[in-house]
Amino acid sequence: MDTTTGRLLIRGICYDEKSSFLRGAAQAPALIRQALYSGSMNLFSEGLIDLGNLADGDLGDFEPDGYFDIETLTQRHLQEGRKLLTLGGDHSITYPILKAYREKYPALDILHIDAHADLYEQYEGDPYSHACPFARVMEEGLADRLVQVGIRTLNPHQKAQAKRFGVEVHTMDRYDPAMPLVFTNPVYISLDMDALDPAFAPGVSHREPGGLTTRQVISMLRNLQGEVVGADLVEYNPLQDLGDLTAFAGAKLMKELLARLI
Repeated sequence: MDTTTGRLLIRGICYDEKSSFLRGAAQAPALIRQALYSGSMNLFSEGLIDLGNLADGDLGDFEPDGYFDIETLTQRHLQEGRKLLTLGGDHSITYPILKAYREKYPALDILHIDAHADLYEQYEGDPYSHACPFARVMEEGLADRLVQVGIRTLNPHQKAQAKRFGVEVHTMDRYDPAMPLVFTNPVYISLDMDALDPAFAPGVSHREPGGLTTRQVISMLRNLQGEVVGADLVEYNPLQDLGDLTAFAGAKLMKELLARLI
């Protein structure tokens, strides 16, 4: 059985209606794929995993009828018995995705790589804002463990939320690239492109200096210990990009996420 098409599904969720500052992330999935297949890069991961038949497992892009349609879509796609990579879209999509994942995985951990903790109780009156998904995830018990890396925008409310939910927050001012990431439960990775410093990924809605390098994120993914059962790559905003730099960074990280899923 082919290592890509037999084990993986890829899809885009074109949804950014929960974005709080700038819209545009709904346009991202097609442009990440365009960068991936542009001929500029090959279709091997850095660990030499052949991703050349990705298109055979690509379901295409979906425009949900409503926010909770994302959960229904995910339930349907997980029924195929393959691991799933989702291209977003804003970060609000992660909560309904994880609602579906929790039904399949009674034990589930999350690695959340981001500039933002996304733990607000509500943001601008919306409890489902892209600033809130991990508050919903944790209060509903959708994960046994939540580990956040790259955080550099904590405020007192989100710090209190992290303490309330027992979140393991590794802020950038204390980040150690040698820190081992070891998971005993199946792990879902949620990767927000603004985890990267804007020097490496300017095409995001919320540019937050002082972030991770592309190499640090790749090393984090490759060195993670545990079975990765799903992932999303979110918050690329093509309207903010410079020379498609972020699209190509997204394509590179997409390959490394797929390699971990395999």
